[in-house]
Amino acid sequence: MVVVSMSWELSLPGCSSLKEKRSVVRSLRDRLRKRFNVSVAETDLQDVRDRAVLTIALVASDGRMAESIMDRADRLVEEQGDALIVGVRRERH
Repeated sequence: MVVVSMSWELSLPGCSSLKEKRSVVRSLRDRLRKRFNVSVAETDLQDVRDRAVLTIALVASDGRMAESIMDRADRLVEEQGDALIVGVRRERH
């Protein structure tokens, strides 16, 4: 069994309020959950209007499958037009 997590620090340049930020983060969070069946949470910078840290985690029986899901999730976040990736951290346990 493998536990994998990935965190993205995101810049949200178009957000001028926390309400706009939450809309962008919620949309991305919901897409990740629906497409990859992973746990997702905003884990830092909740009160900063133009930055966010989004973290996903999953448990899998096959490490290769887990890494594949993480790679596809990373591509989905990269393609998000409203969020720019500032940093990425991936951990495997």
